Amino acid sequence: MEYTRLGNTGLEVSRLCLGCMSYGEPDRGSHPWTLTEEQSRPFIRKAIELGINFFDTANVYSDGTSEEILGRAIRDYSTRDDVVIATKVNGRMKPGPNGAGLSRKAIFSEIDASLKRLGADYVDLYQIHRFDYQTPIEETLEALHDVVKAGKARYIGASSMYAWQFSKMLAVSQANGWSRFVSMQNHLNLLYREEEREMLPLCKAEGIGVIPWSPLARGRLTRDWNAQSERSDTDEIGKGLYTSMTAEADRRVVEAVAKIATERAVPKAQIALAWVLAKSGVSAPIIGATKLHHLDDAVAGLTIGLTAAEIRDLEISYIPRSVVGFS
Repeated sequence: MEYTRLGNTGLEVSRLCLGCMSYGEPDRGSHPWTLTEEQSRPFIRKAIELGINFFDTANVYSDGTSEEILGRAIRDYSTRDDVVIATKVNGRMKPGPNGAGLSRKAIFSEIDASLKRLGADYVDLYQIHRFDYQTPIEETLEALHDVVKAGKARYIGASSMYAWQFSKMLAVSQANGWSRFVSMQNHLNLLYREEEREMLPLCKAEGIGVIPWSPLARGRLTRDWNAQSERSDTDEIGKGLYTSMTAEADRRVVEAVAKIATERAVPKAQIALAWVLAKSGVSAPIIGATKLHHLDDAVAGLTIGLTAAEIRDLEISYIPRSVVGFS
């Protein structure tokens, strides 16, 4: 396993982060394709055995059961000081007023609830799960600063939003001497490269670590073009990320991945992941795994150095598309 600093911080994280959205009770929340706790634990254990020390979850994943599963597995297979746990706040956790968002009340309530589910005294990275248009950013940022000062989070991070929004939040934090975002969890893969225009350059200039979600485009880059999976059939969010308007260009990209993978005699996942890892500023792509070989493929992807010609072939068919994934 390779390790790197998360942005400009001293925090050392594995070059791969295990995303835990796939781990949670299927009858809780809106993800019927998730794995139960019994099914999930071997993946967390194997990740630790492979040297992965970075784990990402969220309070909304399977109604909090993802956090519970991760917390119990960490206690059984590792020690708290040896892992980096990231979770998120913003999504709706209960009906009615103050059940979602980034108000001071919601943040204070949800950090305590997440810590209880994780069975931990603190999280290493507490992230806002998208931008909150209803709450003043000063309120959100001061609340996050107070969470850090209370020792409940070591660092704070953000997720998909417009670059101008992120830039403004960074400026407000600096002006007030509040804790600064150290990471950006954004949508980046060979089928969605809009983040290359503004967000990636901003993060590089500001020393922000980039931890992209969906680096394999919900598995589209690893399957034959017309192949489907249980998740692709039931993942309503995923259906909105990749639309028919760019289908022909996307097909050519998927075929380019397959061609290079065949020439190198490696799984397609390794090629698609190697492309993300090669992007300047990317600290640790967030990988999902629902088959144990997915973890082996991801780790093997760390050793693949794509040539300039291969990168050109992977990128040449891409066409610009509408911004998605910000809500």
